[in-house]
Amino acid sequence: MKLFNLKKKDAPAGAAATPQIKRSEPVPFGLAGGYSPLQTGDKRLYRAIREAVPVVDACISKIIRLCGGVSVACGDPAAGEGLRKFFEQVDVGRGQRGINAFLDQYLDSMLMFGQAVGEIVPAPGNDDIAAVLCGRVDDVQVWEGDGPLDFKLCGRDQYGQVKPFPHQNLLLFTPFNPEAYAPYGVSLLRSMPFLTELMGKIYCATGVNWERMGNVRYAVVYKPGEWERGLAQERSKQLAAEWSRAMESTRNGCVRDFVAVGDVEIKVIGADNQILDSSVPIRQILEQLVSKTGIPPFMLGLSWSSTERMSTQQADLLTTEMTAIRRTLTPALERIAQMWLRMHGYGCGFKIVWDDINLQDLLEEAKAGWYKEQARKLALENDAMERSISR
Repeated sequence: MKLFNLKKKDAPAGAAATPQIKRSEPVPFGLAGGYSPLQTGDKRLYRAIREAVPVVDACISKIIRLCGGVSVACGDPAAGEGLRKFFEQVDVGRGQRGINAFLDQYLDSMLMFGQAVGEIVPAPGNDDIAAVLCGRVDDVQVWEGDGPLDFKLCGRDQYGQVKPFPHQNLLLFTPFNPEAYAPYGVSLLRSMPFLTELMGKIYCATGVNWERMGNVRYAVVYKPGEWERGLAQERSKQLAAEWSRAMESTRNGCVRDFVAVGDVEIKVIGADNQILDSSVPIRQILEQLVSKTGIPPFMLGLSWSSTERMSTQQADLLTTEMTAIRRTLTPALERIAQMWLRMHGYGCGFKIVWDDINLQDLLEEAKAGWYKEQARKLALENDAMERSISR
């Protein structure tokens, strides 16, 4: 039941919800002491790494998918039904709806940049939530007070000055793996720039070598005899012209023989050199990159073993990683749910419920259940036998 009725304020006709976090262009002045800008140069580097290395992009996408969806359980049936519909239908901007769509954007920003910012946009009249938006980390700065509990999210106004947002209770901020020297989170890609640079160099060098050696070039050497030394220049021009015609016919799909008189030698340029084997260094680099994400290699299409499959230990570790990420995201979801309940006058409790993470085969799960029931049956038989003996 509702504990209290919020008096609705009359909103002007046609009024729309107004978000606080707006995209702002960088200004070369106006930085003041106490502000920690989140738009560091690392953000551009992380974007470049994700665009250049498909494995990194696939890892982030896999983690987002493995974290799964979310729902909410509430003690009041009426509040629970309304909150469930809100989670399914809330506007998250850019043509998307549902809290899971917001969660995908929010988690993507948190993994790649180490921080995620969002905003709860109230509806006109402050009696409902109109939208839940995911903001750009580049547009937000953090004002630090005297202690770690005293901080505010800030942005630039129309004059280029950094000022705290007026309604801090409507803003969401989640750091990823915060540390003592990086309290605002660190990116999942923090230790990857050096290795990705090495891998880029290997691929670029391989491409240059294939361009040089795969696109075959020839060297035609003409050695004139004693009787034709005076005609060497004229013979060389004739050979060059005939060789060009033969190559042009080959490019057009025709076969044309090249016939020369005298001592003429034809060699392939670069045929004696071998392209270095890049499989070993590339695999070593990929092993380091994949180990940082915690995703099993075969889930990314990397078949490094003929019997590659997910073991029980890998499944447990991956489940633990996903659970840790969920714990990081839960406070932001709780703030959204709590604000919706309070806006609608509900004082009941609630719980964020995540979808089950299922990484095991159905056959293995069935076997585990069978073994469990067998153990339970044996335990009951032993208990009955002990009771009969005691009598």
